[in-house]
Amino acid sequence: MAGDRAAVGGREAWRVEVSGTVQGVGFRPFVYRTATALGLDGWVRNVDGHVLAAAAGTPGGLREFVARCRDQAPPLAVVAEVTVGQLDPGAVVPGSGFAVLDSVGAGEPSVREVPVDAAVCAECLRELFDPADRRHRYPFTNCTACGPRATVITDLPYDRERTTMRDFPLCAACAAQYADPQDRRFHAEPLACPDCGPRLSWWSPASTRGGEEALRAAVRALIDGAVVAVKGVGGYQLVCDATSDRAVAGLRRRKRRPDKPFAVLVPDLDAALRLARLGDAERALLASAARPVTLVPARGRSSGVAAGVHPGTGRVGVLLPASPLHHLLSRDVGRPLVCTSGNLAGEPIVIDDAEARERLGPVADGFLGHDRAIHSRCDDSVVCATDRGVLTVRRARGYAPAPLRLPLPSPVPLVAVGAQLKHTFTLVSGDRAVIGPHLGDLQDAGTADAFERAYGQLSRLCRIDPQVVVHDLHPGYLSTQWAARWPAGRRVAVQHHHAHVAACAAEHGLPGPFVGVALDGLGFGDDGTLWGGEVLVCDLAGYRRAGRFATAPLPGGAAAVRAPGRMALGYLLGAEDLGSPAADPALVDAYASGLGDGEARAVREVVERGVNCPRASSAGRLFDAAASILGLRHRVSYEGQAAVALEAAAGDLRPEPLPWRLVRAADGVWVYDPLPTLTALLRGSADGVPVPCLAAAFHSAVALATAGLVERAVAEGAPGPVCLSGGCFQNLRLLDEVSGRLRGAGLRVLVGRAVPPNDGGVSFGQAAVAAARLGRETP
Repeated sequence: MAGDRAAVGGREAWRVEVSGTVQGVGFRPFVYRTATALGLDGWVRNVDGHVLAAAAGTPGGLREFVARCRDQAPPLAVVAEVTVGQLDPGAVVPGSGFAVLDSVGAGEPSVREVPVDAAVCAECLRELFDPADRRHRYPFTNCTACGPRATVITDLPYDRERTTMRDFPLCAACAAQYADPQDRRFHAEPLACPDCGPRLSWWSPASTRGGEEALRAAVRALIDGAVVAVKGVGGYQLVCDATSDRAVAGLRRRKRRPDKPFAVLVPDLDAALRLARLGDAERALLASAARPVTLVPARGRSSGVAAGVHPGTGRVGVLLPASPLHHLLSRDVGRPLVCTSGNLAGEPIVIDDAEARERLGPVADGFLGHDRAIHSRCDDSVVCATDRGVLTVRRARGYAPAPLRLPLPSPVPLVAVGAQLKHTFTLVSGDRAVIGPHLGDLQDAGTADAFERAYGQLSRLCRIDPQVVVHDLHPGYLSTQWAARWPAGRRVAVQHHHAHVAACAAEHGLPGPFVGVALDGLGFGDDGTLWGGEVLVCDLAGYRRAGRFATAPLPGGAAAVRAPGRMALGYLLGAEDLGSPAADPALVDAYASGLGDGEARAVREVVERGVNCPRASSAGRLFDAAASILGLRHRVSYEGQAAVALEAAAGDLRPEPLPWRLVRAADGVWVYDPLPTLTALLRGSADGVPVPCLAAAFHSAVALATAGLVERAVAEGAPGPVCLSGGCFQNLRLLDEVSGRLRGAGLRVLVGRAVPPNDGGVSFGQAAVAAARLGRETP
């Protein structure tokens, strides 16, 4: 704040600039009402991505004004900084009152923040179901406290003409609300009503409808067991009756998604309680403005949903309506609805109407659409509650692209392009990191195109022009190949597991040093081999490997990821020789016979010959092997399916752990030898020990071995805080046991909350590492 200010009759004038997420969240109306209540003169306007105000009055009134701007902002706002400067008192005419001015550009580069989409608020919901209200049953009602933001904004500053709502001129009644500073729809940019806003449409091979009739047609189709493609907030969704075995099975067959669990849409918390067991944390997540899919313990058969909704897991993904349309649909159908991404397996979610008809035509029996365009695709977010906070599985609608802070600023703007699976990218300017929404798996060409489009849109909106690209070491990733187009001097390569643990550390504001534990499927190591069970001693700029899981061959290479049976034989026949006795050949033969003679013979041959058998120190593949040995999954249709089944089988049982062993390798690195664990698992299975007991004992053994690797690193001088990351830590039982053991040893344990521990968080970790390295290199 400026020092001495000239004053006239005790009156001063201040320039107040507020940065953060302050556009599209009702901040200007809030400033207007605050200033008016305090008797201040002046004005407020959007300037690029910030809010700028000139306010004049008594020093006490101005101090209170600034304090309220900082501490009492609207619920959707995130105030990053309030800067106060001096103005000539004559710049604001005494007695002129306070006004809201048109938005302007700043005329100079500055990073801009894009507001996130917010679920319909309580006031708009009340109007939606009030027969006397002019917006009764209008599917696009919103105000400054709710509605689409990131998905409809085409440019900043945030005004109606820079959204996809520019095609809908306001009627007289809406224009009056839009212009009234005392109305909660004052400058609500997506403002609409039945007279001037978007309209629903229904299309099926048998009929077309518009408006309320379109909604009725969709409701009838869902009740009759059809699959309906619904145009949601951030893209199309595929919806069907979650209580119908036939409807769910039909959706799975058409979408080519045989096993992966579906999310279930219910109208309110009471309905959610009939499906699942909810604690206070789960209720708060479900009802939050982000409206994420929340993974919760299912009630089983008593829930009434079809068995095919979430096979192989005791958790079900539940979500409450994020938009008025979803409220209407859910209540009118009157039963739980499957609500899943509008795409085919591996493809990005569809946002274009014509493309939806083409791509989803073989899946959907009808289309419930509308004429409000979606500018930026954004899938549903997925979260779960743990004993110590929220764990984000997918960061998308409602959370992205809200920025996060890096502990160390980058000296140049950069983009980190993430990994291959669960792809995200992160833009950085200074210490601000903007993680783009989840896009899908870059193995699909459509997802690669979606990445290009999303990168162009978000970098322009945020006004971040990257000078450096940050990428994974794996040469086969499409993200790495995209980065290779950049000049060599503007590329930074970051090891996959260092990025994982760096993401956790950076989210907690920790530049280092720390111990990082990365347990996941596969990542390219800096020695050219495949890693996946790693204990690293780190800071953000670098690391050394202090511990790891033993290696085993991946019979058939990448094909082993889909075949846990192959992985089990890989461990039993070819695990790294660390001195443990080999598994009983008779037991191995008995297990192999269950895979089929052809499969077992082929695996034995490639393991013995060492052909197409890359070795990996992968925690994820170890879980696959255990699941197969127990007969839970010999093949999988989606990543992590075997581990999900293993976690579900373990339940809450607490048996004695299976044997585990740590060995110091020749290079000084401590190694977890899983062969004693797996051979005990094989013996227990042959002896008829119940599968749940063995699954739980396996979890405990892996958790104790992991904690043991960390404890040995700390005993040899590694620094205290421990960051846990990698997709295996979505297994809540493993997370609880590892973190509990480490906390019991007196260590501080950190887990990512806003940033996913899976590959969706890799780009944020890459960005943090690159910022630290570039900062060290800059004089």
